[in-house]
Amino acid sequence: MSINESRDKFFRTVAVTKFNRIAGNGVMLASRVYDGARSSGPMINSVRVWTQQEVNRLGRLDWSQFMRQRGWVGGFGKRAMDIALALTAIVLLSPIILIVALAIRLSEGGPVMFSQKRLGFNGREFDCYKFRTMVTNAEERLAQLLENDPEAALEWRKNQKLVNDPRITTLGHILRKSSLDELPQLINILRGDMSCVGPRPILVKEIERYGRAARFYMRTRPGLTGLWQVSGRSNTSYHQRVVLDTFYVRRWSIWLDMWIIVKTIPALLSFEQTS
Repeated sequence: MSINESRDKFFRTVAVTKFNRIAGNGVMLASRVYDGARSSGPMINSVRVWTQQEVNRLGRLDWSQFMRQRGWVGGFGKRAMDIALALTAIVLLSPIILIVALAIRLSEGGPVMFSQKRLGFNGREFDCYKFRTMVTNAEERLAQLLENDPEAALEWRKNQKLVNDPRITTLGHILRKSSLDELPQLINILRGDMSCVGPRPILVKEIERYGRAARFYMRTRPGLTGLWQVSGRSNTSYHQRVVLDTFYVRRWSIWLDMWIIVKTIPALLSFEQTS
């Protein structure tokens, strides 16, 4: 599904989530997710009505034009902490980063790094970096598997992941269990794409699964670690993940970030959570 198709489906979903469609007159009540957008439609029960034409026109805009927030969670204090922690981690972990890169190159061949478009603050897409843990033709292998294995297709639709993913290499399993594959995301933090703590970065097409909670996801930068990672991770459902992400944004504090960072260490040591 393309970004335009995902975005349009997202519009159709959130526009009717909070309010019902008004039958017979071709208008639609706008969800509060349209923060910063304005309608010229009439008021019904103290709620501004959006015409179908206006909704369609909004659907052709970039997300950033209507999802613009008045500020991001944590502000400049959180950003300063992100930069300090990321720089410190890169310096301290540089030997491990170099060893992992050499191991991938020597054992598997092909590129060391893998990047994929993810959705970030205010709906802006960015390249999310990881050490490569899959075979080089992973997308083709996935499409073939989902086409021929109904159980795998159902598991993928439900959780956007596979417990027994045949695309993962032997070294990739080790990197994933130890979360070492995510070390390149320290670069994303320095670039301002991500934060040390926040919701996990999602694919563009996944935003529709957040429903009304999408506006909370887009109020902050995705995180290298987060409430989901220290609350069971692989043992939680996608719905629970959305609930945890929403809770984090609504209840954010610097103390919550510090608590999550401290809890991340034992979570990393629990292979059942990081697998």
